[in-house]
Amino acid sequence: MAANSNRPETTHELSKAIAASRGLLAAVAIFSVFANLLMLTGPLFMLQVYDRVLASGSIETLTALFLLVTGLFLIFGLLDFARGRLMGRVGARAQTLLGRRADGIAMTGAISGPSPDPNIDVRTAPRDLTALQKGLAGGAPFVFFDMPWVPIFLAAMFVFHPWLGILGCVGGLVMVAVTALNQWRTRAALNDAQSLDHHATRLSDAAQQDAGVIKALGMKEAILARLGAARQDALAAGTAASDRSGAYTSASKSLRFYLQSAILALGAALAIAGDITPGAMIAASILMGRALAPVEQGIAQWPTIQHCLTAWRRLKATLAEFPAEPEKTELPAPQSRLEVRNLTVAAPGSDALAVIGLTFDLAPGESMGVIGRSASGKSSLARALANIWEPAAGSVRLDSATYDQWPADALGAHIGYLPQDVTLMSGTVAENIARMQHPVDARGVIAAAKAARAHEVILRLPQGYETPVGDGSSTLSGGQRQRIGLARALFGDPALVILDEPNAHLDSDGETALIETITELKQRGKAVVVMAHRPNGIAACDTLLVLDKGRQRGWGPRDEILQQFGKPRAPVEDNDALRRATGGS
Repeated sequence: MAANSNRPETTHELSKAIAASRGLLAAVAIFSVFANLLMLTGPLFMLQVYDRVLASGSIETLTALFLLVTGLFLIFGLLDFARGRLMGRVGARAQTLLGRRADGIAMTGAISGPSPDPNIDVRTAPRDLTALQKGLAGGAPFVFFDMPWVPIFLAAMFVFHPWLGILGCVGGLVMVAVTALNQWRTRAALNDAQSLDHHATRLSDAAQQDAGVIKALGMKEAILARLGAARQDALAAGTAASDRSGAYTSASKSLRFYLQSAILALGAALAIAGDITPGAMIAASILMGRALAPVEQGIAQWPTIQHCLTAWRRLKATLAEFPAEPEKTELPAPQSRLEVRNLTVAAPGSDALAVIGLTFDLAPGESMGVIGRSASGKSSLARALANIWEPAAGSVRLDSATYDQWPADALGAHIGYLPQDVTLMSGTVAENIARMQHPVDARGVIAAAKAARAHEVILRLPQGYETPVGDGSSTLSGGQRQRIGLARALFGDPALVILDEPNAHLDSDGETALIETITELKQRGKAVVVMAHRPNGIAACDTLLVLDKGRQRGWGPRDEILQQFGKPRAPVEDNDALRRATGGS
């Protein structure tokens, strides 16, 4: 997917996802107003108890005030609970609206390579969205809803006495300064900790993916040492950031308690002088604590807020870099006619050209073999024909329509692709063949398996088509994986079938079955492209394309190309299989 950060409709896509919950946010704002007003219940209750109840000795007045306070605090609890649950829904809605986009961007980034913008790492898009969702569902948002009430509470202290208000304002300014200092001193440390943690996570993921190779090559201890060092670096940075933030949290908490005591002491002095009542002294102390609570909460929640802000900025930039695919006109099912003109391909993120200026046609019912030495560009051509890599120049057309005229999934339904290394998703064999569609088309799955000559192979698995595969659920041989991958490629009766080294893990019987499959596809009018390193792979091909360092060195009927360039080198048994498959030619 091409990057386009200038499109206005993508610039605020994240903001639009949050704005979709504007009704919930409005309710949270209203609930916050009443919740903060109800925070005055405690100070006012204390004021009435000291100045009215104790002076009058009236149990009836105390009982009435206590019942009123009980109801008010019950309402406060319900409002606080409700606004917390509503913010949880806001985060969940954002996750729902952007979850597919974030996952799709991560998958696209795995193909297209890293973004040229160093601030964008597409692989973190799902994690950034999750961090944002958790931040919205936590206590961090209420810092912003409650912070505007700080000056209101401080101003209320002036009602009791100007000196109480002045001391409260000075204390509030000191707390705000501590908050600003916390933000300034901890931001870089938190960013470093997050970066090192992401680095350690990527190392761990890579080690898990290549666990077999690591064991075979005796690299386990070296990898564990490197992974341990990365985790220690992340842990040290995280601990340092936590210590620094924790110091400010502890300082702010101690300062708030001290200021409450200072207000109490000043209030006592004013009460002794007869300037205020004892009730006002206690109420002012409680009001001071309420006024400074959002500031203290902001300091305590600052790591979470910083993490959410970082995730917001990164996710916003990522969404703008990879805009949503626009709607495209639905095209009719293609008729297996492939046209390639001046095709040039480069691996994503690389300036080196893997395929240069290829031109050829493939008609319905024809098959073409692509041969050449290793690193000649065969797999790169396969990825371009399968719409995995976009052309750097030139075009690929299916029934006269370039690939970019098709919606990606709609085009994929008409293409069957078998990569060199078949990876199966977590699920059953049937689900993998059905390309993870739900519900599974059982008839289509069995038809594809039979077309791939894999039906009998699958029936011999422990649970047949319901055998779980992927994520280590079931260990399949390379040949079994290849057969299932071929069945997946043929699912849905695609118009164009691209097979990259399809016989790499097959025995002689498997190769014979493969040749039969290709022959049957041709008879049904499909276009087939076979990338081959071994001669058996081209036995059923009509034409051959010879690649050398990405350039076309020959193209024409199979027998003529073989006479001109010679057959691909292979073991003796492979040459024997080729003669049997081609009738001794």
